Amino acid sequence: MFTGIVEELGEVVRTTQTGGDSALVAIRGPLVTTDARHGDSIAVNGVCLTVVDVDGDVFTADVMGETLRRSALGALRPGAPVNLERAATLGSRLGGHLVQGHVDGVGEIISREPAAQWETVRFRLPAALSRYVVEKGSITVDGVSLTVAEVGDDWFAVGLIPTTLKLTTLGAKGVGDPVNLEVDVLAKYVERLLGGSGGPGGAVVPGGDL
Repeated sequence: MFTGIVEELGEVVRTTQTGGDSALVAIRGPLVTTDARHGDSIAVNGVCLTVVDVDGDVFTADVMGETLRRSALGALRPGAPVNLERAATLGSRLGGHLVQGHVDGVGEIISREPAAQWETVRFRLPAALSRYVVEKGSITVDGVSLTVAEVGDDWFAVGLIPTTLKLTTLGAKGVGDPVNLEVDVLAKYVERLLGGSGGPGGAVVPGGDL
């Protein structure tokens, strides 16, 4: 479990195909590796990955084919910046919201509107996810916990403060770039309890947790 508060910007060191459609990804993260051990969970752009090895300030993790298909991790190349967050502990402050690291789908930036102290960014999202997104509700974009400012049939908008623009990948991404989306898990549970479909089709449970 995570909170959507990015701890540091890491960097992809290398990606290695491991047979079939799976891969091994190595990521540099000086902060998150300070106490990382084999089996720990680290969110990479919002995708929960399981640490298989730590070498200095670089950790490696297996990425399954399902995760590569249903998230934007498959597009990462060496040198790419990534948002990193270690799993929350029972004593952690819940600065964002409850984030599972289970990506529901891939969205796309459709516009950016700079203002004096913030920037409004609009994202397109898969139609199957739109019913879980509400104004003033929470959503995770590339692992960043954000509050929805506006919502339409197939889009939503958020306001990004200078800290978010500076300390996460969202500050440098442009129109057309893909982003990992995770909707609020509480909305999916409510739908299930009320007799709905029980969640967006094919929601991802990445890393070793599938």
